[in-house]
Amino acid sequence: MTLAIIIAVIITLVIAVPVTFTVSRNYVRKQNDATVGSAEEKARAIIDEALTTAETKKREALLEAQEENIKTRNDLEKEIRDRRSEVQRNERRIQQKEEAIDRKSEALERKEQSLQARDESLQKKSDEITRLNEQKVQELEKISGLTSEQAKEYLLKTVEEDVRHDSAVMIKEMEAEAKEEADKKAKELIVGAIQRCAADNVSEATISVVQLPNDEMKGRIIGREGRNIRTLETMTGVDLIIDDTPEAVVISGFDPIRREVARIALEKLIVDGRIHPARIEEMVEKARKEVDARIKEEGEAATLEIGVHGIHPELVKLLGKLHYRTSYGQNVLKHSMEVAQLSGLLAGELGLDVRMAKRAGLLHDIGKAVDHEMEGSHVQLGADLCRKYKESPIVINAVESHHGDVEPTNLISCIVQAADTISAARPGARRETLETYTTRLKQLEDITNSFKGVANSYAIQAGREVRVMVVPEQISDTDMVLLAHDISKRIENEMEYPGQIKVNVIRESRVTDYAK
Repeated sequence: MTLAIIIAVIITLVIAVPVTFTVSRNYVRKQNDATVGSAEEKARAIIDEALTTAETKKREALLEAQEENIKTRNDLEKEIRDRRSEVQRNERRIQQKEEAIDRKSEALERKEQSLQARDESLQKKSDEITRLNEQKVQELEKISGLTSEQAKEYLLKTVEEDVRHDSAVMIKEMEAEAKEEADKKAKELIVGAIQRCAADNVSEATISVVQLPNDEMKGRIIGREGRNIRTLETMTGVDLIIDDTPEAVVISGFDPIRREVARIALEKLIVDGRIHPARIEEMVEKARKEVDARIKEEGEAATLEIGVHGIHPELVKLLGKLHYRTSYGQNVLKHSMEVAQLSGLLAGELGLDVRMAKRAGLLHDIGKAVDHEMEGSHVQLGADLCRKYKESPIVINAVESHHGDVEPTNLISCIVQAADTISAARPGARRETLETYTTRLKQLEDITNSFKGVANSYAIQAGREVRVMVVPEQISDTDMVLLAHDISKRIENEMEYPGQIKVNVIRESRVTDYAK
């Protein structure tokens, strides 16, 4: 029974499954067909709508393209019309310019023809004038008996003489007027300054003399086998000359400071009486300190007397060293003080800075304090020292320019230069060697004798005046003015001298006869 049930169930299942599958497949197919049909309808509707929309869009796009095309074509046509109008205007303008150029060209051609005709006419006239001039020259040559070259030379000579005479007269008048005014003012300033400032002068020397209490002291100074004198000479750098001069020892040396140290040390040794190498070294050291103190005192006294303050202590010390320096017999410190006073007086007369002028005058020869120790001229050394110790540019320029090495850049430098010349050139200020003096006089006479028309010349007044005797037949009164001027300029350019030299040209005619 059970088996039959199972078989029945199986049979039922076998029959029911295919039937169920067939029924369900047909159902599904119907459902799918319905769905597909609906989808196709929708698709066709969408496609129709899309086609409609696309057609509409296409027509709109075509319309817009047509409108844009029309607009672009209108713009292009307008631009073409504008360019065509501009081209036409340019063509008209160019045509007008061409017409104007043509007219100008025709006018120029007419002018050129006119000028050419005028040139031809002028050339003919010029040829005619040349021919007439030649005829006139020939006639003048026949009348005068001179050729054209001779006549030209005669005229030039005549004109030259007239010009020389006029220029000589003019030069003489102008020089006389200028000299009168300048001499008057300069004499007032210089004489007033010199009268208000006078400095002492000392003689230049390279030896110092020390007096001894007796001649026995000479042997003590020399010492055993000369040890004392050698020690003293080695320590001071001078030479001791012990000769037959009674009760005196001569100290010789080119450096005045060393000579002064040796003199003071020797005097101290003589007073002390104990003379041996150790004592000599001690006294020399004391003498050096004493001289250094004296140098400082002299420098400070100079600045105080002149009234110049604020100078660097090292420059003050160098000023003190100038107390022991001389130049051509003139004490350099006294000379510097005199230049400072003169510079201040001249600056006051001219309305300039008196203090600055005094400062520049006092420091103008500061380089001479070290020129025997360092290489270079005292001008350059002095300028370098002033730069080192921060002096003003005016003072530096005054130091550099007081001998003409550089050009002065201010009036104070010119004043210092003049004051330096006054101090050095005034009578009795300096002592010259005989050789220098005679050389200058000979050079002065040689210069004047080299001029044409000079018979003789004589340097007088210690070289401060030269008298020139001229040949009357060669030098006229007018030529004397030019000759004196030329001689003066040549002396200024070729010679170096203090002060000024007077050129006195003399022309005289003598007629001699005898009564018998």
